Order: sequence, then C-alpha cells, then structure tokens
Amino acid sequence: MLTHMQDWIDKVQHFFRVTLWQEAIEQGSQIKQLGVRLLRVTYVMGRELGTGQLSLRAMSLVFTTLLSLVPLIAVSFSVLKAFGVHNQIEPFLLGMLEPLGTKGAELTANIIGFVENIKVGVLGSLGLVMLFYTIIGLIQKVESAFNYVWRVERPRTLARRFTDYLSVLMIGPVLVFSALGITGAALDNDFVVRMQSIEPFGTLLLLLSKLLPYFMIILAFTFLYTFIPNTRVKLGAAFTGAAVAGILWVTLGTLFAKFVASSTNYTAIYSSFAILFFFMIWVYLAWFILLIGSQVAFYLQHPKLVQLGGKAQQLSPRLREKEGLWLMTAIARRFCQGEPPFTLQELEQKTALSSASLLELLSILEQGSLLTELAGEGIRYAPACDVASITAKQVLDCLRSAEERDLVPLRHRSEPSVDKLLAALLSAQQQVTADVTLRELAIGKSDD
Repeated sequence: MLTHMQDWIDKVQHFFRVTLWQEAIEQGSQIKQLGVRLLRVTYVMGRELGTGQLSLRAMSLVFTTLLSLVPLIAVSFSVLKAFGVHNQIEPFLLGMLEPLGTKGAELTANIIGFVENIKVGVLGSLGLVMLFYTIIGLIQKVESAFNYVWRVERPRTLARRFTDYLSVLMIGPVLVFSALGITGAALDNDFVVRMQSIEPFGTLLLLLSKLLPYFMIILAFTFLYTFIPNTRVKLGAAFTGAAVAGILWVTLGTLFAKFVASSTNYTAIYSSFAILFFFMIWVYLAWFILLIGSQVAFYLQHPKLVQLGGKAQQLSPRLREKEGLWLMTAIARRFCQGEPPFTLQELEQKTALSSASLLELLSILEQGSLLTELAGEGIRYAPACDVASITAKQVLDCLRSAEERDLVPLRHRSEPSVDKLLAALLSAQQQVTADVTLRELAIGKSDD
C-alpha cells in the first residue's frame, strides 16, 4: 500500500516538474491548452506563495494600515463632505468589515467616532503635514508591495508621486462613493421597482442586485492593479487577477465570518482586545488576497515567466552579448529612422526576455554611457551619443565587463599559453568588430 502511494506521489511530482512544461503537452484542443496554462500558472503561484514573500509584504501593510486608516478616512470624509456624499462612508466600512460580524459594526462605529473627533483646524500646520504624511506613507508602502510583485525596481518619481497620490486621495473617494450612490438610487428607482414585479425581470434584477457588490469589488481591484504598479498593466490581465482576488475575497470572507462567530474562546481570552485581534487578521487576509490577485495578473501578462516555471531567467555570457547587441541595434534603428524611441513595454514585446533580464541589460548599457533614458509619459530609451561613433566592439566590451567595474583587480599568476590564446582571440574579435558601427548594423539589417 505504501509502495503504491509512493509511486503515485512520484508520478504526480514528475508531472508537475517535467511533463507539464514539455511542448508536446500543449498540443490538442483549445480547452486542453487552456487547462495546461491554468495548471502552469497554479503551479507557479504555489511556488511563489511557498517563498513567503507575499505573506511578509501583507504583514507589513497591516501595521501601516493601522497607523493610516483613521487619517485616510478623515481626509476622504472631508473631501466627500464637500460633494455631499459623505454619508456613504459608514455603509462602505460596514461592507468591508462584514466578515467580522457584529464586531465589524462595533469597529465601524469606533472608526467613525475617531474621524468625527478629528478637528483639522486644531491640528495646526505641523499636524496637518503629519496627517498627510501617514496617508502618503501607506500609499508608498502599497506601491512598493505591488512593484515587488511586478518586478519593478524603480518607484515613481517625486513629481509623479505627488500628482498620482493626490489624485487618488481627492478624486478616488468621490468616484467610488458617487458610483455606489448612483447604483443604490438606480435600484430604488420607481421604474426598477415596477419591473421587479414582472417576471423574468424580477428574478434578473434580484440576481443583479446580489452580484453587483462582487462586480464592484472586481472593478475596484482592477483599478488598483492597473494604477498602483509603476508599469503598464494590461486591462485583461488586471481584470482576470481582480476576478480571482474577488472570488477569494468572498470565499475567505464567508469562512472568516464563521470563524469569528464560533470564536467565543478567543473573546473570553482577549476580552475587549478580541475586536482588534480579529480586525488585524482580516486586514492581513485582505492585503494577502490583493497581492495574490496582482501576482496572477503579473503571470498572465508575462507568460514567458510561466514557461520558466516561475524561476528567474538567467542569461549566459553568450546570450547576454547577443541580446544586448540586438537591443542596441533595434534602438539605433528607431533613432536612424526618426521614429519614437522604444518604451520598456515595447521592448518586452519584441524580445523573448523577461522584464528582469531586459532591465538588467538596459541598465548595463546605460551605465556604459551607450543608452540614455528619455523622461515623459513612459520611460523610453535612445542612444546616448551618435550611433555612427558607437562600434560593435564598444557594445560587446560593455556587456562583458559590467560586473568588473566595481571589483578590485584580481591578482593571479601569469600562464603564458593561456594569455597567448586569449590575446589571439581578442585580436581576432577586434579585427571583426572595431570598424563596424552601430549605424551600419541598424541600417544594414532588417528588424527580424
């Protein structure tokens, strides 16, 4: 019995480690291909969750949320009050804290009480600055977590942070609560009420009213996934990731509500602190769900990483030279043809590289003064100098010696035969590459 079970376990492990990644398994109907892709994404997601990094990010966001929640709601309350929709905050909080059951209503009342007690005029200029600082700190922390998921190493610039964060704080709450108010008013409209008494419209409207909160959650998650990471996120990938997160939100929310309802022992142990205990757990689960959905969106947008099994793409020295020289040639061709420079997203689509490998190559070429970044709506890359003055030898030398710039020169014994061979190879390469300019490569070769 044990032997049979061990054989079955070995077969399952072999399937997920070897068979699932073979090209032959992709052959067949579209349903089979879709199933294979879903299995691959599920496996890669399991590996990602196993590292524990998403859990650590979610835990750090819990602490920041506790510090920033009341100031964030206070600012939102002040903005919404100017538009006359501030009464929507309490129902919204009740919905977000619904898994806490009766404790959610109690906590909502406490938070609203804290917000109402905040007097902006009493805070003074320093207090007001600290109020906004805690809120911006929360948004920065969230951006950092999402950038980690999307393998983005560069955060927003200071100017973009100011404009983007300010728009989120001022415009976001108005749009969200206005949409909730319009939706509620539409469902209470006399025409809609009359239609509810006519079948099948009554059943459809009842179903719509039950599904509408989940659809609003998915739309909110989709907005977060497209806006927060400092990179371009495709709408389809963001919506799919948001749908996964929305399903997890509802499922875990239901299970957590049952846990809270049956946790009389915890209430007896923690007494009045039980509400804070359950609130922190739910905030952790909420951020964890959001990060999982963002991770799903990332892998859907980068299927090449899924094919690698979620592992980092490592370029050999030969491939780094080949891909780096190709990048310089493609960017130079755009420059020579007078077309707009490539964005990072366009380069990702044109290459077979992962975003991390592509950024590494671009960074090496930029540090070697061969490429430069152009600021604008998105980061674009152009040659740092005249392409007629850049030789293929310079590009290859830059790619080969990238890690040597920060190293102390190594001392080693001279080996005449080895030194002679390396000198001959270097001389032969110089004869081939020294007189070939980047302009000649760009004009003389096709895009393919």
